[in-house]
Order: sequence, then structure tokens, then C-alpha cells
Amino acid sequence: MVPTSNETEIIFLGFSHNRDVQKIISVFFLLMYTAIVLGNGLIVVTIMASKGLTSPMYFFLGYLSFVEICYCSVTAPKLILDSFIERKVISVKGCITQIFFLHFFGGTEIFLLVVMAYDRYVAICKPLHYTVIMSRRVRGLLVGAAWGGGLLHSFGQTFLIFQLPFCGTKVLDHYFCDVHPVLKLACSDTFLIGTLIIANGGSISAVAFVLLLASYVVILHSLRSQTADGRRKALSTCVAHVAVVSLFFIPCSFVYLRPCVTLPADKIVAVFYTVVTPLLNPVIYSFRNAEVKNAMRRLVRGK
Repeated sequence: MVPTSNETEIIFLGFSHNRDVQKIISVFFLLMYTAIVLGNGLIVVTIMASKGLTSPMYFFLGYLSFVEICYCSVTAPKLILDSFIERKVISVKGCITQIFFLHFFGGTEIFLLVVMAYDRYVAICKPLHYTVIMSRRVRGLLVGAAWGGGLLHSFGQTFLIFQLPFCGTKVLDHYFCDVHPVLKLACSDTFLIGTLIIANGGSISAVAFVLLLASYVVILHSLRSQTADGRRKALSTCVAHVAVVSLFFIPCSFVYLRPCVTLPADKIVAVFYTVVTPLLNPVIYSFRNAEVKNAMRRLVRGK
């Protein structure tokens, strides 16, 4: 990056210019962030400590919960702290770092959700071959591919932003650094870089969302041969999963699939995929699961 001014800081405008409103918002974010860390952390500890949760589903769920904690931690803590500081700033290098980790953990989560949908497809549509197909080696390769895909995606986004020269006052009408708001700070033509950012970020979100929906359609289609009780349970699980996946991918697609412009609604939309989804995932994927709840009770009781 070649800044064309001596300024090395970026100023966040946040959600509101009113200090009292900022503090109220920070309290809500603090409560949600605490719930995310405790809920997802409890899932990780439970899966690691329980000898009964050995299914590949729980293996992937443990990694998803860990990624959710990391993903939310990229943005929420700074927003909470900034609400009590008059001048909300971040260094240019810190901003680039935040973009890198935001897209690293966000990309990894996208690929993990696809892996988990494939796991459910194999479990429901090919139950007799499930343990063979989803062997320990295959599970490790799938998780490694998810982390690797997130890293490549993040490196691509960060590399593109790193090429931009910045000039003038660096003010972001947002509460964290992301590619579209930062593009507005550039003092050069950003059409090509913006197009590449859309191709890298938006296409991944759209393709992954279509694959997830297709996998659940196939799963629901295969339920015709199941018993009524089996269909009811699988349908309940699939509907809940699709709801959470939609809360993540629809806002992501809204932000990253359009031309590189910022809208006033972007800050609210970002809350859904950075905070709301990590908050709901433990409820949908774990707390509705009898095996996980029983394992948590045994863990709490120390047995």
C-alpha cells in the first residue's frame, strides 16, 4: 500500500454520533458477544471432553463453534471498547489486518457449512456407508480444505486492498474495516479491483449458498423412504439449518455481490453475519440435540 498522505489512522463513525446511544449499543453487543463465546466455547469443550460425541457431525461442529468465536472476535471487542472512547480510530495496518482475519474466518465458516451439509447428506442418504465415507482421514482433509479455502479467499481480498493508494481524510462510515468501505478511501480508480473483490467474495457466498440449498433439497427428497417419525425429525433439523444458513448467506450476498458501494443499511446487515449467526448456531446445531445436551449435563456435573 502506498498512502499519499501522512495520515496513518482510520476513523470509525460507528452506529451513532450520540455517545449515550453508542454505550447502549455496546452493552447489547457485549451481552451478545459474551453469549457467543460462552455458548460456542461450551460446545467446543463438551465435544473435546465427551467420549460419546465421536460422530463426524460433532467433529465438524466443534470446529464450526471455534471459528464462530474467532470470527465474532475480529469485530465485536473493538466496537465495545470504541463506544467508551471519544475518538474511534484504527491504524491503516490494523485495518488491513482486520480485513484479513474477517475474511479468513468468514471464508472458513462458509466452507465448513458446506462440509457439514455434505456430512448430513451422506448420513441421511447413504447411512450404510457413512462411517466408511466419512473416515477420520477424510474428516481431517475436509477441515483442512475449509481452513485452506478461507486462507486463500482472505489472502486474495487483502492483496487487492493492499494495492490501493489512500489519500485525504480516512473516515469509515462503519464500525469495522471491510473491503467495500475501505475502497471508498482510495484516491485511484477502483473499478478493476472492485470487480475482482466481487468475483472473489460474492461468488464464493453465492455458490456456497446454492450448494447448501441443493444439498438440503436432495436430503428432503430422499426422506420419502423414511418413516414418518424419521421424516419429521430430519425435516425439523433441515428447516432449522436452512434458516441459520440463510441468515448468514443472504446478508453476505447483499453486501459482497453488488457493485462496490456502501449503503446506510450495511452496518445493520453486517450485524446478522458477524453477530447474529454465531449467536444462533449453538442453539440450532447443538442445544436442540439431545446427545449434546446430555453430554453438557455430564460435563457440568463433573461425571
